[in-house]
Amino acid sequence: MAVLAATWGASYLFIKVGLRDLDAAQIVFSRTALAALVLLPVALRAGAIPLLLERKAAVVVIALIQVVVPFMLISVGESHIDSALAGILVASAPIFTALLALRFDHAEKSTGWGAAGVGIGILGVVLLFGVDLSGDGAALLAGGGILVAGLCYAGGAMLIKAHMTGVPPAAVAASTMSVSAIVTLPFALLHPPTSLGLDAAASVLALGALGTGLAFLIFYTLIAELGPARASLVAYIAPGFAVVYGAALLDERITVATIGGLALILAGSWMGAEGRAPWQRKPAVSEPVDPVPEPSCEPAMLAGDAQPVGARVP
Repeated sequence: MAVLAATWGASYLFIKVGLRDLDAAQIVFSRTALAALVLLPVALRAGAIPLLLERKAAVVVIALIQVVVPFMLISVGESHIDSALAGILVASAPIFTALLALRFDHAEKSTGWGAAGVGIGILGVVLLFGVDLSGDGAALLAGGGILVAGLCYAGGAMLIKAHMTGVPPAAVAASTMSVSAIVTLPFALLHPPTSLGLDAAASVLALGALGTGLAFLIFYTLIAELGPARASLVAYIAPGFAVVYGAALLDERITVATIGGLALILAGSWMGAEGRAPWQRKPAVSEPVDPVPEPSCEPAMLAGDAQPVGARVP
């Protein structure tokens, strides 16, 4: 769990460093292509190719909504705001899951403490926008774009739940990463980089192979061994790593609003997912492990059937 949270939390750092020599499209293409190379052998061993071909239209739509658009928004957004803020804002995805459920999935609908958690998380977003992002139009737009990325993660998770039942999760991730790499390749070729430093190249390699590809394999192992509920705790650990990395390695400023916004968003996401206050015990109900956890791509985070399953990768 700690290794996964540390890896996903570092994705925002890797994006920030990669942007020194590459544009957003080149970063998205590189990370999705590398992740596909890691995940495709797993999908082939699982024998899931026929299942994916039967649902190829759904695979394309999910790739666009849950990978291409949010990855692009996060990469563009980090050109204007700190990596730590990006990691915190992406953590709002479970809040969007609860809001979308009001209209599209009543099984995920939040009431009582869950609804209160949504409100608390929104207060955290307002705090960040009102203090850390105030006074800079580009930063406000960047922060808004990253919030839209969280919305895409939530919507993509619901699409996976609706259309990918019975497909091994590693195969879902491999197929969406492959489609995303194909879609973003033409944009990545528009403006070839004039130079590529070792730090940017190493960051993109780590982002694709580790933060996007290998991280999913670790996450699916946790799902199988611990169940989705316990594995979902990574969603609340990864943003803390993003803040620490940004401050320690990139000299990013941590304000009282940063810490307050992080606390409110994570507390609200947890309450929205669990539907209870932190001091209340969870009902002793034996739940089967969901065979199709909802993968996302960004530390930056996944929504499960009843709670966010794992951190949202940026």
